[in-house]
Amino acid sequence: MTAPRALIAEDEPLLAAALEQELARAWPELVVAARVGDGLSAMRQALALLPDILFLDIRMPGCSGLEAATELADAWPQGQPLPALVFVTAYDQYAVQAFEAQAVDYLLKPVQPERLRKTVDRLRQALAQRDTAWAQEQTLAQLRQLAQAPGLDRPPTAAPLTLLQASRGNQIHMVALAEVLYFEAADKYLRVLTARQEYLIRTPLKELVAQLDPAVFWQVHRGTLVRATAIASAERDEAGRLYLHLRDRPERLAVSRLYAPLFKAM
Repeated sequence: MTAPRALIAEDEPLLAAALEQELARAWPELVVAARVGDGLSAMRQALALLPDILFLDIRMPGCSGLEAATELADAWPQGQPLPALVFVTAYDQYAVQAFEAQAVDYLLKPVQPERLRKTVDRLRQALAQRDTAWAQEQTLAQLRQLAQAPGLDRPPTAAPLTLLQASRGNQIHMVALAEVLYFEAADKYLRVLTARQEYLIRTPLKELVAQLDPAVFWQVHRGTLVRATAIASAERDEAGRLYLHLRDRPERLAVSRLYAPLFKAM
């Protein structure tokens, strides 16, 4: 059997080295294929090496471990099993609760040998079943839930929105949230699309998500939130990519791999 390979993404070199040393003791067969210090390097190296396991610091320069994991879920080669994920974090009550709720493994800094041995046992089990469709869908579902969990790399939940102050040209418009069909990230702005108009706001997508009802607005891509009732249909193209057709809008919206399981016939 081929030895499993791991990638460690940790922006503190001493902690990264300590984790690698403890892994060597707890799991001698494991090969650490690379160590990187930021989220963007983690994504590049992961796609180049296709490791079996990712140890991701939840807060890193460039992008967080959670952002890196969700990006990789979309970019991971079709047919290649998704890697097992372990998030590494400083103590944060809300982060720990979120990880535990989604059954994603995590390690607290500094990593303790006894806790790491439990993680190794879980990883062995995960690798034994990761080729199954069930395991793949479970990983994607966990990432979807974590991406919306407060207490990780998102700001605290704010008061629900009912009205947006959005710009169009040189004017500021009061746009009722009930009229919005979808939001789409565009450079430093968010596009706000109603049935007949398009506006811009500067609110980052992460902040906006915290103020929207997830049952009303579904995240279907890293930069796209769509009103569920505005979706007319979903279809796949010849390459297997999923797209949404909307009511009252001509364009179609791409659905990333991470959110594709949301669209299944009942």
